[in-house]
Amino acid sequence: MMTKTESILSMWAEARTRLTKQLPGITEADLVKKLHPNSNSIGFLLRHIGDVELLFAKNVFKADALQVHAKTVIAQKDTGEWTNHAELMDYITQSATELSAIIKAQTDADWETIIETKEFGKKTKQEAVARIISHTAYHAGQIGIILKYA
Repeated sequence: MMTKTESILSMWAEARTRLTKQLPGITEADLVKKLHPNSNSIGFLLRHIGDVELLFAKNVFKADALQVHAKTVIAQKDTGEWTNHAELMDYITQSATELSAIIKAQTDADWETIIETKEFGKKTKQEAVARIISHTAYHAGQIGIILKYA
């Protein structure tokens, strides 16, 4: 039988496949694709997913040693700079590695700990994980639509 931590990690990893199954097919040329001139590009969305996953590890799970430069969150719009395929793939891998490690480090009792952030108020750590799952899946869906129609 799985521990609560193993179960939550498993759910997060499975949900993230909405993103990871698309990654091998994304080319450098795809990174600038958008559905509309004012919408976000695939490159921006990939960087944004990584930024938010790292911020989540730092702010929700208190990974204080983690250095995060959440450029997409700061800019709040696509600046057109997210065009380096290798760099973005490394960043997405790093964000998954960091978030996975911090989830694995939780005890089963930790999941009932109340955390508070300005983004979503007071939640248990367990409830908060639903936020990062839905965030990544949401943007992975946008990437899929852009790949299909742009």
